[in-house]
Amino acid sequence: MTTVESQDMTGIDLTVRDLGRMPYAEAFALQKRLQQEVIEARSPGASLGYLVLVEHHPPVITISRRKTARRHLVATDEQLAGAGVEIAETDRGGDITYHGPGQLVVYPILDLNLLRLRIHGYMRFLEQIVIDTLVEFGIQGQRDKCATGVWVGGGTTEESHGLLSVGVGKPKKICAMGVRVSRWVSMHGLALNVTTNLDHFDLIVPCGLVGRNVTTMQQQLGDACPTLDQVKHSLISQFRIAIDRTAT
Repeated sequence: MTTVESQDMTGIDLTVRDLGRMPYAEAFALQKRLQQEVIEARSPGASLGYLVLVEHHPPVITISRRKTARRHLVATDEQLAGAGVEIAETDRGGDITYHGPGQLVVYPILDLNLLRLRIHGYMRFLEQIVIDTLVEFGIQGQRDKCATGVWVGGGTTEESHGLLSVGVGKPKKICAMGVRVSRWVSMHGLALNVTTNLDHFDLIVPCGLVGRNVTTMQQQLGDACPTLDQVKHSLISQFRIAIDRTAT
């Protein structure tokens, strides 16, 4: 595990923790501890919180408390065992999703009061960070007015301003999001598909969205796909830029 403490231009402290590969349950427990720590330490001039990065292994399907979420698990126990994929219940928002190697999962444990954000604004904040990260690698991400997250493609194949916008038909999700907030301190966050095994998404209806496909940076860029570490560095940088922009 790598820990980096830093201060942005606003003077707000943010600690970045890179957990490497870690099982979901272990990372979930850490999130809860850090969230409580930020809540209890809250005071004028206190730290904004933590940015936790992880790649979940073994692969896992997480199911929220939404009543319909479990219906979107379409795999049998035998199929899950054959794929080596675990099941975990979670208290985040959203529906059902998959985490595994090749996917950059980011858990911001942030005092949203310091960012002057509430839930809707915070979700747009996260989406913009991912969109700005993708731009650095030549992918044009976009929002979907009907679904949280970041999407690519749709329409006709085209290249606009040097950014790749590939696909015909409906956009494909490249980054899923789901959060939980307690006393305005966030946990959970986003999962950006870099070189994720897309076959594992066939085990579920991703995010409960029927007929909506999933993609990866590797699928979009081919041999030009960056490494997970390169994406980490870019996304951390975009978080700092967004914090500076939001907190000033």
